[in-house]
Amino acid sequence: MCLSFLRGDRRARHRHGFTLVELLVVIAIIGVLVGLLLPAVQAAREAARRMSCGNNFKQIGLALHNYHAAYNELPRHHGGTWVDNNTPTDMNNRMSLSFLVGLTPFFEQQGLWEQISQPREERVDGSIQSPAYPKMGPAPWVDQYRPWRTEIPTLRCPSDPGHGLPSFGRTNYAACMGDSIDFMDNGPVHIAGGVLATPPQTWVVTRARAGCRGIFVARKSTKFRDVLDGLSNTIICGEIATDLGDRDIRTMPSIGIPNDEVRDEPDHCQHEGLIDPERPRFWISGGSAPTLGAADEGRGFRWADAGTVWTDFNTIRPPNQELCLGDDASVTGAGAGGGGVDAPGVASTSSRHQGGAHVLMADGAVIFMTDSIEAGDMHDGNVWLNGTDHSTNGSPSPYGLWGALGTRASSETIEEELN
Repeated sequence: MCLSFLRGDRRARHRHGFTLVELLVVIAIIGVLVGLLLPAVQAAREAARRMSCGNNFKQIGLALHNYHAAYNELPRHHGGTWVDNNTPTDMNNRMSLSFLVGLTPFFEQQGLWEQISQPREERVDGSIQSPAYPKMGPAPWVDQYRPWRTEIPTLRCPSDPGHGLPSFGRTNYAACMGDSIDFMDNGPVHIAGGVLATPPQTWVVTRARAGCRGIFVARKSTKFRDVLDGLSNTIICGEIATDLGDRDIRTMPSIGIPNDEVRDEPDHCQHEGLIDPERPRFWISGGSAPTLGAADEGRGFRWADAGTVWTDFNTIRPPNQELCLGDDASVTGAGAGGGGVDAPGVASTSSRHQGGAHVLMADGAVIFMTDSIEAGDMHDGNVWLNGTDHSTNGSPSPYGLWGALGTRASSETIEEELN
């Protein structure tokens, strides 16, 4: 009787566990599910980041319209103050401020604008500047001026991982300068030997009028009334990816190429074999490597600087193509902040999204422009004053739909639905 009870108790307490095979099957199933779900989760997160990126652009578009409503013109790109020969040093900003500086109070950065618009003594390192930095600040490359080092959330796309040094304050949004590089960095202003020509010289004004075909013109005020092609058919700003220090052709420029070679052959950097054929998103290394900008001269590294690599783009090469810049500023001369990464050149939109980049139309619409947009013939040179054939002054853009969207008054017909 007692023995029977003990045996029954043992049977009651017996439990079946997982075999090794069963456990491996469960782990394999979980692994497959994770493998299937993870890309979906990542895609959902990128979709959210991309939407946030577009919403930031919409805020900039609204700010531009509010600025125009307040002042009856757009904020000046390559604007600011000038003192001949830069004397005294840092007491002017070398007429090199981007359109984003004037726009700050219109996208909820009133506090930053008040700092910029008043003299300041504080330096980034904690010391005191004497004499104080002037109203509207020093040149945008002065690294001790605190406002220029400010990171502004509205100017950052969440999909772009770039942050911190060696940049000042990054931006993922740039001004559209049209479909030609001729005089794109100085417009109708002539600076020679550190001296600003007053009044402007006729030949410079004529040359700039022919080549500066975008809604923004360097060192010149523009208005919505100047956009004869229609606000809904004209790009005003574009998205740019910031540099990560990896020799990306979109974010670190090849520099030092003669301006006329870049102007007359927009795909010059590809023809010269400067891009790695095995990794076409990066510059080639070794003996045939191009001359690149310095580590602190990456794309979008200074939101307050109007130089080409910082806050300019043009509609010559399609989105996510190489940065190929000239050897010097057009006519600004030494001391004007020109040359190197500030020089005119081919500089398209770019992004960390898959397959394209956002653009902001002048009517405020945000459009995702794909890399495959029709962009004409890259063998055609830019339109400029002395151009011939497709480059003749006043011609429609040689760069197809993409180029046409970048011009403000070239009478191209847009026959495609952009959205």
